[in-house]
Amino acid sequence: EVQLVESGGGLVQPGGSLTLSCAASGFTFSSYDMNWVRQAPGKGLEWVSRINSIGGSTYYADSVKGRFTISRDNAKNTLYLQMNSLKTDDTAVYYCEGTGYWGQGTQVTVSS
Repeated sequence: EVQLVESGGGLVQPGGSLTLSCAASGFTFSSYDMNWVRQAPGKGLEWVSRINSIGGSTYYADSVKGRFTISRDNAKNTLYLQMNSLKTDDTAVYYCEGTGYWGQGTQVTVSS
């Protein structure tokens, strides 16, 4: 059974940082590209970032470029999203996605 479990969300002040994790199981994690996608309150899904299977190539939405860093540890079957210089507009539920499967999401709230 494929499982993706996100963690690391929370409440942070503008300008702060958070690191999200996504623990994967039930598939060969190291063989697949992975994505982070978010959904802000009352809005649709927004793709945030993608990393290829070996971690050598990364891609970012313009809205997070220069502030967020995606990475992965294939030995630990874990995907990460380091988020710096957070803005109120980054408030959303963050999901990891891979092979068409999604995690349950983790809430990130940026507020003073």
